[in-house]
Amino acid sequence: MSIKDKANYCLSCKNKNCVKGCPLSNDITDAIKFVKDNDFESAYYKFSETSVLSSICGRVCPHQKQCQGSCIRGIKSESVSIGDIEAFVGDYALENNLKLNSYSNYNKLDKKVAVIGSGPCGITCAATLKRLGVEHVDLYEKKSYLGGLLIHGIPDFRLPKDIVKNTYDKILELGINVEYNMELGKNLSLDTLRKKYDAVFVAIGSNISSKMGIEGESLNGVYGGNELLEYKRYPDFNGKNVAVIGGGNVAMDTSRTVKRLGAHHVYVIYRRAEEQMPAEKKEIKEAKEEGIEFMFLNNIVKILGKEKVEKIECIKTELVYEEGKRPYPVNIENSNYTLDIDYVIMAIGSQLEEEAVRNLEKNEWNKLKIDKNYRTNIKGVYAGGDVAGVKSTVAWASFSGREAAKIIYEDLSEVK
Repeated sequence: MSIKDKANYCLSCKNKNCVKGCPLSNDITDAIKFVKDNDFESAYYKFSETSVLSSICGRVCPHQKQCQGSCIRGIKSESVSIGDIEAFVGDYALENNLKLNSYSNYNKLDKKVAVIGSGPCGITCAATLKRLGVEHVDLYEKKSYLGGLLIHGIPDFRLPKDIVKNTYDKILELGINVEYNMELGKNLSLDTLRKKYDAVFVAIGSNISSKMGIEGESLNGVYGGNELLEYKRYPDFNGKNVAVIGGGNVAMDTSRTVKRLGAHHVYVIYRRAEEQMPAEKKEIKEAKEEGIEFMFLNNIVKILGKEKVEKIECIKTELVYEEGKRPYPVNIENSNYTLDIDYVIMAIGSQLEEEAVRNLEKNEWNKLKIDKNYRTNIKGVYAGGDVAGVKSTVAWASFSGREAAKIIYEDLSEVK
């Protein structure tokens, strides 16, 4: 189906449920109207009123849980292919060198803001600050490249890296200065930044894999999914049996990557049912098509081996339902069994880099504590995205960066 056909499938609803389902509140309906008229430039500018990552969001957002999941056509039939349309429009803008506009009705602001981290949250904050009129915005990145998890957290088969680079190059044209190889807590100090800048925004993500605290987790052959995707230091998976623990997109990305690296059996072990998996349905479907073996309602309780992983002990689970709560799994007594496994990959969540944010207050989930305006406990320091526990999708991270930028602009505008 052509992009025009996909656009024409949209009913142009007056209520715009798809907009309500989009974390960024993109005016999807009006953008698609322009696509119907082959006015791709206007479609891009409509999307860019609220987003700077159209080519990226169109590819990797969990559309069925966001915009497409709210599409009225999806009630009785297939939803409109909003992601495909947005990606097409974003790519058109890149190919035709369309520029991001500054926002009108905002005064120029001769202030200096430092943004730490160049993932979707950080880059959106930096871009929004410039579009609002902040004169000096410096972006600090610990790597020698920009993109954060968009580069090292999402495999190429889901998000081509040239799309990320081209998108970021276009954003930098707004006048954002970049400082590479600068890592908070190492060669970058929050105290130093506070003296140099009027405001600091922390968006360093949360990319240290969580652990389960089970027996055998320290054996050779146990890896964190986040670290495997980031550093790409893969062991020899060829012909091996691999267990991936978790049910989110990191679990999907690592399992599919490992399978493509030649693993014989790749098991995704998830303690809840398939309908409770946080991963996007599209990613689950594609993982199944690639030969990933899903073990729902199962939990891992031990990793067995002398020096390296040899087996895992699992247990069957069942869901307990309580009104108003998410179903939670409980182990079924005496349902234990073992599997021959060569490698175990933990993809059950992520943690902060404690050294980087040691002076900032944490919340009960050990993320940075922020108020409703993204302010931390230190005056002039703001935070957003994964590091502050924002929902872990690109669109939600981008939303928090955009909204934080508006607050920073307002706060700095009040400073005489």
